[in-house]
Amino acid sequence: MIEFTLTPSGAHRVRFAISPLDELLAALQAAIGLRDHPPGVPRLAVDALGALPIAELLSVLGDPRYVCEFLSPPTTGHDTTAAAQLAEVRRTPAAQVRAELDALNVDVGGWGSDPGRARDLLADQLETGWTELMAPHWPALRDVLHADIRYRSGRWAAGGLDAAVTGLHPDVRLAEHSDADAVVVRNPARARVPLDRRGLLLVPSAFTWQRTSVIAVAPWRPSVIYPARGIAGPRAVRSDGTRLARVVGRTKARLLVALAEPMDTSALARLLHLAPSTVSEHLAALRDGGLLSTARRGHVVLYARTALGDELARR
Repeated sequence: MIEFTLTPSGAHRVRFAISPLDELLAALQAAIGLRDHPPGVPRLAVDALGALPIAELLSVLGDPRYVCEFLSPPTTGHDTTAAAQLAEVRRTPAAQVRAELDALNVDVGGWGSDPGRARDLLADQLETGWTELMAPHWPALRDVLHADIRYRSGRWAAGGLDAAVTGLHPDVRLAEHSDADAVVVRNPARARVPLDRRGLLLVPSAFTWQRTSVIAVAPWRPSVIYPARGIAGPRAVRSDGTRLARVVGRTKARLLVALAEPMDTSALARLLHLAPSTVSEHLAALRDGGLLSTARRGHVVLYARTALGDELARR
């Protein structure tokens, strides 16, 4: 059990963030068979892995019990980019790289003798993997993660941290203690981590879909990675044969099921690989039929299912 204690200095620094490199590492592990692939989420081109010069990175990811934390440094917020994280990877102190490589249960070719070279090589391979494999899918995946954060933020605004944490995953809860409350994560490890000025990051993931993971060791920012609710969205791509599709049509059915979380027209177009004009036309029809509602957030109009839309989407 990991307990992140909500101290006075850290309790108000709990926030949501996304981690592009976490998604890449999890996707690569799924591609090489070390974890199950989430249904409906785009698969990386497994056949392309052998042709890419990332053998050392795949070797490091071959330890099923441990992933080097420096390969996906904690993020700064919900707009963190892969480029910003890669810059952080390249700045990792050599001593930290050595310590993390030494913890692996795989042969890394004696890189511990030159951790600076190992860091630079792995950073280059991360960049290659991102550019060639993940970047084409990232806009749609990022939309899913942002939709999750919008939902959680709304719950937080309505009911505080307890409401936001409730439902992240069965392994995560807010516990009340006599000395200080804590965000508790069921985990084989045992630790109580008082939150300091670094706070705590809550990070939704499309590829960490059956479990949670935590970062609880210095010098990294404490983090809880949890399955994004929005992974229901990509599953909608495969839901064309439902009874709903026979009633409202294939495209409207896909849109209705995809809207497990509120999304805008552009995000839905990217997710379902449709033209924005097509999406807009069908969304208007669903709204006019009482199946969707709209709400403006800044310059963006978000579509959400009504109670009737929820009922139909479950059919």
